[in-house]
Order: sequence, then structure tokens, then C-alpha cells
Amino acid sequence: MLDRLYARIIGLAASPHAVIWLAVIAFAEASVFPLPPDIMLVPMVLTCRARAFRLAAICTLASVCGAVLGWCIGAFLLEYAAMPIVRFYHAEHTLLTLQDRFREWGIWIILIKGLTPIPFKFVTIASGAAHLPLMPFLMACAITRGARFFLLAALLRRFGAPIQAFIERRLPLVAGMVAVAIIVGIVALRYI
Repeated sequence: MLDRLYARIIGLAASPHAVIWLAVIAFAEASVFPLPPDIMLVPMVLTCRARAFRLAAICTLASVCGAVLGWCIGAFLLEYAAMPIVRFYHAEHTLLTLQDRFREWGIWIILIKGLTPIPFKFVTIASGAAHLPLMPFLMACAITRGARFFLLAALLRRFGAPIQAFIERRLPLVAGMVAVAIIVGIVALRYI
């Protein structure tokens, strides 16, 4: 089953609409969607390593645009739009804690958390809820998301063939590690 799913994702990554899906997933992940854009970025770079930095730039730009939506949700629609998302993840305490930390640490929270597997939407929504100034917020998002996606793209561009061979040989292990990273990120939200 995993082999078929992997083949399907590689097929989608090579499709003409893959860049659009990458941008949509990166945008949504920064505001409302639980899956990281890496699930599209990795196979797309492995499919065509020459486009690695272009894909990282698209992913970064879409993620920063999605972060603006997340910030707006937190700043203007916290009770109506953000709280249902927060309640869905049982992260009410996390949101309050993040708001307090944003007031204390400001953009440093974004710079650190943007590199982790913690869902970025919580960072963006909490930034808006804490009324972090929009321009420093945007700069921090661009730096941290750009660093994450460009580093990943650079590693895949440089070591793509061995990484792809490893993924294909040990697909259940890789899928399990990705699932664990996502779960750990979501569980970590409860203890921030």
C-alpha cells in the first residue's frame, strides 16, 4: 500500500499542476491545514533536482502569504475562526501560552518555531492574537520558513539520489518517521 501511495505522490510531484498544489498546501499549512508542505516539496525536488530552489521559493512565498491569513485570523477573528481550529486540536492552553510568550519574546518565537515540526498555523494565529506588529512578523516568517525550505531543497538537490534510494528501500520506516514527527509536533503543542 505504501509503495502505491509513494508512486502516486511521485506521479503527482511530476504533474503540471504540482506547483499549484505545493503553493496551496504551503499556504494552508500556515493558517488552517495540519500537513506540512514537505509532503509535496520533497518528492517534487527528488523528481527534478534542478528546480529545487525555485520550488523552495514558491513554498516560502506561499507559506508567508498563508501566515498573513493566520495572523489576520488571530488578530481579527480569534473567537469566530481561530477558536474552532484551536478547540479541534485541544490547544486552548497552548494558544494562551503562545500569546504570553509572544508578548515576552516577540519574533524570536516565530524564528525558532518556524523551523520545528510544530504546526505553523498555531504560531501565526497566536501572533495575530498577541497583536505582534505585522511587518516584523512577516520578516520573521520569511526568514524562518525560507531557511527551512531552502535548507531542505539544498540537501535534496545535493544528496537527492541517495536520499531517494533510501526512501524507496525503507518506505515504511520513512513514512513512520514522518508520522511520528507530525504527531510529536502536535503533542508538543500541549506542553509549550
